[in-house]
Amino acid sequence: MTGPSTPRRKEADAHAAGWLWLLPRLSFVLFIAAVAALLWLSERADKEEQRATLISDMLWLEQNLRFVLEHNEELLGQIGPRQARDPASFEAHAHTLTGNQTGLVRVLWLDSSGTVLAGTSGGTEPDREAARLALTIGKPVYGGPYDAGREHWQFDVHVPVFSGGNAAGIVIGSYSLRRMLEESVPWWLAERYRIVVVDAGGKVFAARTKVEAPTGEGGYQLAFDPPGRGLALEAVPYRVPQPLAGRLLSAALVVLAVAVLWSMWALRRHTQRRLAAEQALREEHAFRKAMEDSVQTGLRARDLEGRITYVNPAFCAMVGWSAEELIGRKPPMPYWVDEQIEATRALHDRILAGEGPERGFEVSFKRRNGEVFPVLIHEAPLIDAGGRQTGWMSSVIDISDQRRAAELARQQEERLQATQRLIAMGEMASSLAHELNQPLAAIAGYNAGCLNMLSSGNANLADVEDALGKSTEQAQRAGRIIRRIYEFVRRAEPKSEPCDLVTLIDEVIGLVEPDARRQGMRIQREIDALLPPVQGDRVLLGQVVLNLIRNGIDAMRDVAPERRNLSIAAEGEADQVHLRIADHGHGIPPDVAARLFEPFFTTKAEGMGMGLNICRSVVEGHKGRLWIDPNPEGGSIVHVLLPTRRR
Repeated sequence: MTGPSTPRRKEADAHAAGWLWLLPRLSFVLFIAAVAALLWLSERADKEEQRATLISDMLWLEQNLRFVLEHNEELLGQIGPRQARDPASFEAHAHTLTGNQTGLVRVLWLDSSGTVLAGTSGGTEPDREAARLALTIGKPVYGGPYDAGREHWQFDVHVPVFSGGNAAGIVIGSYSLRRMLEESVPWWLAERYRIVVVDAGGKVFAARTKVEAPTGEGGYQLAFDPPGRGLALEAVPYRVPQPLAGRLLSAALVVLAVAVLWSMWALRRHTQRRLAAEQALREEHAFRKAMEDSVQTGLRARDLEGRITYVNPAFCAMVGWSAEELIGRKPPMPYWVDEQIEATRALHDRILAGEGPERGFEVSFKRRNGEVFPVLIHEAPLIDAGGRQTGWMSSVIDISDQRRAAELARQQEERLQATQRLIAMGEMASSLAHELNQPLAAIAGYNAGCLNMLSSGNANLADVEDALGKSTEQAQRAGRIIRRIYEFVRRAEPKSEPCDLVTLIDEVIGLVEPDARRQGMRIQREIDALLPPVQGDRVLLGQVVLNLIRNGIDAMRDVAPERRNLSIAAEGEADQVHLRIADHGHGIPPDVAARLFEPFFTTKAEGMGMGLNICRSVVEGHKGRLWIDPNPEGGSIVHVLLPTRRR
């Protein structure tokens, strides 16, 4: 019985715990609902009381205004024809009526035909239709509101006067709506409400209000009859702030209830957040472990003493040692290369001291089988939650494949450069053949002369020696031409040595000058004889100068002969040499200029599109710059900047 009852007890305890957590919430909700209901009922009772007071006040005001109007009707009806014919008597009676603070501002007396016999000055013409209606029905008739000037609205009451059973005339009393409200509405009523006279469309004809006091809601409106004509009295209560003490008491109750519940909720949230944080930490650890296990980059963490604290599977696969064998190890590490162990230790100590390279650096590691391979390492400090550095994290990349790819690309570029040089020499074959033909023909001529002198039997030894000497000079000249071609065309490893640009440019000019003369080109040389030497490969730089000069010559084939001038200038600028090759061709269109240095882009039918691309690669490989600008005199200027020392 004990065993089966245990799960039920646990389930009951969990159910009871759920109710214990639910009771504070339910109590809080009920308390807030009770306070809110109390406040709502109190506010509603106040509003109903204010509404009842408003209606009562408006009914009193209506009765008061009605009494004033009816009393004035009686007073106006007491003005008979005799008073109307006596100006002094009429003036006294009218002055009494307009001064009794009932809103009357003018009194007129009309005979039965509508002619004004007496009255106070000012105002508009009387409404004779309303006057005739009053005589007809024998009762006072009220007219509609009208503007007496500057938004000052008035209305008239027409009181018929009878004498001996016959109509004697009409007495008209003009009321000012604004004055009526000011004189008839008591101050205590004006302190509570904004009282206005409006029509059915909401247009305000007169108002008694405190401009500085804001109005609230819940206005009340009743008909203003008399005078009628769609007019109504409207009262809107002023907004009165609620008592501060009641608000403070209600707020204090709510704040106390919230504070009690918040303390319980805070404990519950803390427990839930702790559980959620632990779960999130487990999930984050699993996620990061899966991510670190999937990357190909090796990850290695070390503490401030250089002891390995973490390695990922990629690093273990890279060096051949397991994580158990590496974690906890201190220098020297088993994957350090034996021949470089001192240099590696010095770099290791610099990194731990915070003096290592800011960017990635390359070193050599050793696999477990003894194979040495290059790696690229990036170091970053390990920072804990308190902002303190606890060690270093390294990302290690095996760059063996990149090295092999770079070497293959370098070899391909060398082959391409050699091919470009062979193509250049092939195009210059005809001009070089002409250049070699002259010394060979001279040698043949000198040899034939020597044979003729020897066969004649009267040979002069001095003449023979002179002819043989000149033949030797021509043979040496031909040899120099062939040697220059061979040195330029032959393939060799790139070198880094001091290079005299003056001599190099002269040699290149010597190669292209025969072809240039044949095409009517003139090469102008403006080179500073004291140019400092540059550091680089003489053969590659010669190829650059040759390609740029040949491009300048090709650009001027279609221009007039007098414009076929190629200018070659070189001068020193600080720690650089500035070479300029200017032609006077047709120039380079902008769309072509944007693609000049792209591989395999050419404007020549027989070109490969690699010349300028190779030139820029060679110049940038020497830490220099190459660019092209338009020539102000027509054509283009090629600029080459080469440093005089390695940067």
